[in-house]
Amino acid sequence: MIKYVALYRTPANAEAFDESYFGTHVPIANKTPGLVRTEIARVLKTVTGEPALHVMAELYFDSYDALKAAFKTEEWAASGANLQEWGGLELVSMYVAEVVDDDGQPVD
Repeated sequence: MIKYVALYRTPANAEAFDESYFGTHVPIANKTPGLVRTEIARVLKTVTGEPALHVMAELYFDSYDALKAAFKTEEWAASGANLQEWGGLELVSMYVAEVVDDDGQPVD
């Protein structure tokens, strides 16, 4: 299992961010072919470390190949374009990660 992780820093206007993110971006991203599951969390408090985060999103795919195929879809392109429209791209760091068990072995 592979996941695409997006970590959004705390925006100057959290209400406007939430409106754009949850109102337009999430529905577009959730249409991505090959997406198995989406998990989104709003950060309540930064205990330690920088930067302060506002939202964490994890998009799960069956394999790295499935993720690469998703990158080539119109839905993924629309998601990226939407993120740029309202300035979300300036707040985000994105990662691709392999899901592993407690022994460090890949999880299917």
